[in-house]
Amino acid sequence: MGRRDELPFDALTGLHVLVVDDDGDARDLLRTVLEYCGALVTVVASAADAMSVLERVTPDVLVTDIAMPRHDGYWLISNIRSLPLDGAGGIPAVAVTAHGEAHGPDRTLAAGFQAHLRKPLDPWELCRVLATLTRRP
Repeated sequence: MGRRDELPFDALTGLHVLVVDDDGDARDLLRTVLEYCGALVTVVASAADAMSVLERVTPDVLVTDIAMPRHDGYWLISNIRSLPLDGAGGIPAVAVTAHGEAHGPDRTLAAGFQAHLRKPLDPWELCRVLATLTRRP
């Protein structure tokens, strides 16, 4: 899966992805990319909205921006990891950030994320990471 043309366009078929980002353009881009790869996508604009979604459904994976107003991605992952592991507390999570070392992989992985991606995102890398985290071929 190292090359872009090795990732099938439907690599994420049926995968439910919860996307959290306060930027509307970023949400639209993530939805478009993930739906192109076959995912079912729920997008929300805040960490609090994400927690509300998690009260009703458990997605297969979470993709969240780190730097958001009011509650950031660290607040979100801390709250998710406090939930039961057989539900939302155990979902794989990807941290996405445009910020440098202050929100680097060491910090995000230690906080409870399984992967760290830097903006601007490479759409193929995002899909590859999600496929790997959810153990899709």
